[in-house]
Amino acid sequence: MNIHNKPSGRLIILMPESTYRAEPFIEAAKLLGLEVVIASDRCHALADFWRVPLALSFQDPARAVAEIVTYVREHQVDAIIPVDDRTTELAASACQILSLPHNTPEAAQAANNKRIMRELLLKSEVPSPAFKVVDVSDDPAAIARLTTFPCVLKPLLLSGSRGVIRADTVPQFLEAHHRISGIIDKTRAGRPDEPDAARILIEQYIPGCEIALEGILSNGSLHVLAVFDKPDPLEGPFFEETIYVTPSLLPKAVLQDVANITESATQAMGLQVGPVHAELRINEEGVWLIEVAGRSIGGLCSRTLQFGLGMTLEELILRQACNLDLTDIERQDHAAGVMMLPVPGAGILRSVSGQKRASSVAGIEDVVITARHGDTLVPLPEGSSYLGFIFARGDTPQYVDRALRLAYRELKFHVAEQLPVLSN
Repeated sequence: MNIHNKPSGRLIILMPESTYRAEPFIEAAKLLGLEVVIASDRCHALADFWRVPLALSFQDPARAVAEIVTYVREHQVDAIIPVDDRTTELAASACQILSLPHNTPEAAQAANNKRIMRELLLKSEVPSPAFKVVDVSDDPAAIARLTTFPCVLKPLLLSGSRGVIRADTVPQFLEAHHRISGIIDKTRAGRPDEPDAARILIEQYIPGCEIALEGILSNGSLHVLAVFDKPDPLEGPFFEETIYVTPSLLPKAVLQDVANITESATQAMGLQVGPVHAELRINEEGVWLIEVAGRSIGGLCSRTLQFGLGMTLEELILRQACNLDLTDIERQDHAAGVMMLPVPGAGILRSVSGQKRASSVAGIEDVVITARHGDTLVPLPEGSSYLGFIFARGDTPQYVDRALRLAYRELKFHVAEQLPVLSN
């Protein structure tokens, strides 16, 4: 029996060239009988998924929004769906003009800008790290002398763990500042008129375990979809994420605090509708909000989540956006997890072995290698991608955690050193 509705409708999905999220959203839309308009900054990268192509320049937001608005006014469109941080502000601006369901552009910006987010959290007294913001051109030695250690340095406008470095001493601070300055030099070209593109957030290091919350907002009210434990310690100096496992093993009272603080944070930022992904830390002083993104979990990690009788996270997001039935959105009871495969070192990927053995480990659902032969690998903090993903499911979170680790041990990555290019 087909449990899914078969409505008709059309939606725009905003996808950058590098997204992993194309196929899950396309499949969810197909299941729901929705026509998809893929709007991307690179046509050829998503050629297999195009239904009605809409090529945009994400480097020119005003022009991209105008082109989206023009398209929607010429075609019936029920919703505009952003799939990552880069596209949430575009979607919010276009939806505001078109009177489609949306977060305000200001809220979308707050979710993408660590300075604005921190200021709003502080104003609303949401437990979060103490912080200050400096220009990349400011004297790092003078800043270090006025900094309380340990601290964490972050570029204001980059997402994930890119450029995030812990420093415990002045020399470590100066090294972190130098590396982040290099990252900013390479990335700020796309935002030449954005002052925060050349600024660094320096925040208090919060010790304790880290978790992630996946939720969905409706009229500002948060429905928690899942809480992921991160069993590997994330203590720095870099913060490479590896294993996510759900359900969380934290006590119910702590999980309620997690939900309450996340909802307070989304309200402080003005987020009202759609998916949210939050990162929090927990220690003897309580729950601390680290960051909130106005989009769903990144990479292929959403494959760990199933709701009702098999609904995916992407289907749930599309159902809400298109005002379809959402009566059964509780996560299925089994434990599930994902391991994001870390980059072992800088160089050229030559080969991957052990996939068959990894896939045969009890509890493993799939092993997906997304890096390709010949790819240039860049580890954190300069890099921003993983080699692939391992997915597991089982009766308990502990079983899933063990399965992921056993499967990972079977994989071998051959990375060749990248030789410098010699000029004549």
